[in-house]
Amino acid sequence: MSAEKKYDYDLFVIGGGSGGVRASRIAAKYGPKVALADDGAVGLGGTCVNVGCVPKKLMVYGSEYGRGFKDAAGFGWDSKVGDAAWQRLITNKDKEISRLNGIYESFVLKKAGVEVIKSKASLIDAHTIQLKDKTVTADKIMVSVGGWPNMLDIPGKEHIITSNEVFYLKERPKRVVIIGAGYIAVEFAGIFEGYGTEVTLVQRRDLILKAFDKDCRTLLQEELIKSGIKIESKANVVKVEKKPDGTLDATLSTGKVINCDCVMAAIGRKPKTSGIGLDKVGVKMERGYIIVDEWQRTNVPNIFACGDCTPTIQLTPVALHEGHCFADTQFGGLVRKADKEYVATAVFSHPNLGTCGYTESQARAKFGGIKIFKESFTPLKNRISGATDKAFMKVIVATHTDRVVGMHMVGHSAGEIMQGFSTAMRMGMTKKQLDSTIGIHPTGAEEFVTMRTAHSEIKEPIPASKI
Repeated sequence: MSAEKKYDYDLFVIGGGSGGVRASRIAAKYGPKVALADDGAVGLGGTCVNVGCVPKKLMVYGSEYGRGFKDAAGFGWDSKVGDAAWQRLITNKDKEISRLNGIYESFVLKKAGVEVIKSKASLIDAHTIQLKDKTVTADKIMVSVGGWPNMLDIPGKEHIITSNEVFYLKERPKRVVIIGAGYIAVEFAGIFEGYGTEVTLVQRRDLILKAFDKDCRTLLQEELIKSGIKIESKANVVKVEKKPDGTLDATLSTGKVINCDCVMAAIGRKPKTSGIGLDKVGVKMERGYIIVDEWQRTNVPNIFACGDCTPTIQLTPVALHEGHCFADTQFGGLVRKADKEYVATAVFSHPNLGTCGYTESQARAKFGGIKIFKESFTPLKNRISGATDKAFMKVIVATHTDRVVGMHMVGHSAGEIMQGFSTAMRMGMTKKQLDSTIGIHPTGAEEFVTMRTAHSEIKEPIPASKI
């Protein structure tokens, strides 16, 4: 018993994803009695480790070798490349994920003193949790159950896979239709194309990645098309039929029918919050998301939530940060809340897209006057390899403060590059300070510190709310 022996645990975490694992591990190191229950739907580590970021990045790495072999000829390397052994990729990927699952359970959690319970958990009341074979009580409860892929409700939906299933395909499809235009859709379009699959991406709008800067969206979509990916815009899949030969016919809202071997829906995710008793205890929710304050606390004082089951930025590092801040505040005496301004992110497409801060349209609305610095160029490597993809960089500056409020890049290793600049942006970096930085030559990243002339300027008065 803990919490002055009134409850079985000081903290009980429901969900073994990124936020839950971090919250429980950090809390346990401060001394409280902590348990974590995971339903095993995807495995310890949640979506990111099992059917998300990690296996996807491994597959992105794999897809780049096909392009690399082509690029090598210009540098003097001749090679004959056959089809990739897809099943070997999946087997090796599974081995690595299994290794990570073991580390999460034995090293990350148990070594920290967290009791791991492999069971679905649901709330009976504000302090009581129902497990598969018993009930337990806890002083504080953290809900971190993550999300689940959305599925189209159309005829033939049973023939459609999602990001949960794509990681376990036994064979590489020769032709795939991907529905969607977000992170997952764009990244898997690049993965499949890199492995030699004929890819058609179906999107409802004109441009991919609606939350990103328009210049980046436009350039990246052009690069995807140049790579051979077909894009059907202002369309949706309305029906999928399985043919006698085992192939699939995907019928679009435009009337076009695409014959393929696989149809994948990547149309967003929903919080996995149903059936765990949140309604029984009166936790406030909207559209399935758990509503929390800046301290991750729900309207029920001892129940908290973090990560993708809340309306936060849907990124693994954000869930980690929220869980860590919660544990420090509630158990470590280090009072802090998650600061989610200037969060860097990347799309591991080909080429990559990396970004931090505000888009041009967002910056105009928030800061009034802004200056735009941008440059598009052919990377040095491509001068010899013959590859045709371009690199693009953009810096957005609030003119009233000279602060850099947006940095965006399309190009090789954009995610790696943006991680470093995001630290400077969070510290309030100005354009003058960026310009005074000496670049590393020859690199793509040095372009960010050499753009001196504004491409355009929006001269608007500072918003009254900012005076």
